Amino acid sequence: MGRRLATAVHVQHPATREWVVLEPGDEPDEELAVEITNPDAWEDDGPSADPEEPEKDEPKPFGFTTPPEPEVEPAPPTPRRRTKAADADA
Repeated sequence: MGRRLATAVHVQHPATREWVVLEPGDEPDEELAVEITNPDAWEDDGPSADPEEPEKDEPKPFGFTTPPEPEVEPAPPTPRRRTKAADADA
């Protein structure tokens, strides 16, 4: 038994390049299922073994899953001293 879709999905068929609309509850063939990369499009099969997956009540992180590194402000440039014409001749 294949996996069922939880939401409607528009996917391009890999062989014919036609756009196919799959409805919630559909069980697409393996060649179409590979094209569906959004994990939220699939129905839950039960509790997952992945401990890093958020619980149902926890909000899912948006975007990057690792926290960004803090930005380090660059040090201000060292002021340059002007050379006097007399110093340049010496």
